[in-house]
Amino acid sequence: MHHLIAAILVASACAPAPAQVVTVPAAPPVLTLAEALDRAGIASPSREAADAGRRAADADRRIAALRPDPSVTLETENVGGSGLYRGVRAAETTAALTLPLERGGKRGARIAFANARIDRAGLDGDIARADLRLRVVQAYIAAVATRRRLTIAQDQVGIAGEALRVADARVRAGRASPLERQRADVLRLAAEGALERATRSAQLATTVLARLTDGPVDALDLDWFDRPPTGLSDRSLSGTLTAAAATADVATADAAVRVARSRRVPDLTISAGARRLEQTNDIAAIVGVSLPIRVFDTGSAAIEAAAAQRERADALRRAALLDAELAVAGAQADAANAAVTARNANGPALDAAVEAARIARIGYREGKFPQIDLLDAERTLADTRMAAIDALATLHDAQARLDRLTAPANRDTRR
Repeated sequence: MHHLIAAILVASACAPAPAQVVTVPAAPPVLTLAEALDRAGIASPSREAADAGRRAADADRRIAALRPDPSVTLETENVGGSGLYRGVRAAETTAALTLPLERGGKRGARIAFANARIDRAGLDGDIARADLRLRVVQAYIAAVATRRRLTIAQDQVGIAGEALRVADARVRAGRASPLERQRADVLRLAAEGALERATRSAQLATTVLARLTDGPVDALDLDWFDRPPTGLSDRSLSGTLTAAAATADVATADAAVRVARSRRVPDLTISAGARRLEQTNDIAAIVGVSLPIRVFDTGSAAIEAAAAQRERADALRRAALLDAELAVAGAQADAANAAVTARNANGPALDAAVEAARIARIGYREGKFPQIDLLDAERTLADTRMAAIDALATLHDAQARLDRLTAPANRDTRR
């Protein structure tokens, strides 16, 4: 029995251990720009405000189509007097129905003004969505760019730490003065400070994007950022939201002038009723027509005010188009300049800076190059990498601004 137990223990000890399963953590989901835009459009306060404005304009349109309500009057005369008119013996009771009749096309003018406001409210919804898209795109650009800058800052901390280690070794070996170690230590501290600032900037940009998209932000689409946008020239303002909104403001002002002119025509009020005479118990019909006389308020001032507002709307339309043209030209100039910088910083200039830094590190470590050459090469490399990121960010931002400025108004806003 003892031999059997010993054999089992030996076999167990010699048996191969079960293979351990290594769990590789899953990569965080990548939030693309399209997904960020979809998430931002689901719960956007600006979009909700625009939709509420559109519903309010629709309600105003229904109100404008209503005709004036009739009114019912009940009057008793010759009551509580003296003599023959004491008590209610001589009372005369009148019941009448009064109906205002609008003249001068007031109802049609109100409806036209309400329709103009509906069109403008629909454009406000489109503008809110276009503005939200611009804001989300710019937040996405900032989030990616700050993360790229954070990576460079982390690399610079590593490079500064290695430079300090090499400088310390050279000083210990008597091949350099202690000044080199002090200089390297100062640069290391500066790199660590830059890393802290880059970390906070990246955190802030990520927080802004998360708030706009109403969800967590983990990984971002870095490949999208590295692809320079195209088609940034030949942008026209014809048929854009900017032009449509300015034109809609003029149309609303025109409708307001029509409303003011219609109010110059006085309305008729007709009434019909019956009067009961208490003494004879007889009933007599009553018919009346009233028409206000324009003496003090002729409506001229209201027309002048509406006409001035119309001129103001037309001037603002021209100013808006001019501002938009200048903004398009500025965005195209920014894009052209950034394209040159990105092409230089990401092409041969970056390759040369990388190679120069590599040679400088080897030469300094071997004592062939002075420290100043190493520092200059590292600074040039960091500046080149930062310039490339800044140029790409400017390119994407220029595209986003151009897309907003030239966003088409290609839908019928009136329902």
